[in-house]
Amino acid sequence: MRIGILGGTGPAGRGLAVRLAAAGDDVVIGSRDAERAAGIAADLVAAWPDRHLRITGASNEGVVSCDLVVVATPWDSAVATVKPLASALAGKVVVSMANALAKQGREFLALVPPRGSVAATIQSVLPESLVSASFHHLPASEMEALTTAVVADVLVCSDHSEATSATVELVDRIDGLRGVDAGSLAQAAPIEAFTAVLITVNIRHKVHAAMQLTGYDSH
Repeated sequence: MRIGILGGTGPAGRGLAVRLAAAGDDVVIGSRDAERAAGIAADLVAAWPDRHLRITGASNEGVVSCDLVVVATPWDSAVATVKPLASALAGKVVVSMANALAKQGREFLALVPPRGSVAATIQSVLPESLVSASFHHLPASEMEALTTAVVADVLVCSDHSEATSATVELVDRIDGLRGVDAGSLAQAAPIEAFTAVLITVNIRHKVHAAMQLTGYDSH
């Protein structure tokens, strides 16, 4: 599968790109600067020479031809990034992984973006796309380090069953991760907000904790 990551040069995008490429996918990381994206893609591949990762770089406009597109930009630039690409993203599954957060001292606080969540806001500007929300609670620095095991349940929500299925399958391809259908896109608001709690716990206790559900058997 060919997966594009808008804003893929940031920590969250890089970590996801490395894990998906390690799972055997072709990944294209995007940026407003295609040369910067290509350079970071080359650095990611060079960092793991024994893994033969298939990661390339392109402009954000060059990413939208991929089979599935992930939005990994900072939350406050997500709309500006995807809006000009709306026609090219029509009919595609678009995964939002952005969280609206603000740092205050040693804590992160959840913000309430327009329409209640970043994912719902993206869906509003991409009415012809199948938007899902996922990958919010994963530690970016740990994701980029392939020698570190990351074991977590990853919540997925969407108003489109096709997007939910495709995103759960995407999560499940990454070693150690399990995709969990968490309902409609309305659930993106509390899912995104909980990221602030998890990051604050990690800061206070100097850990890289992820989320796992007990009592849930996906089979």
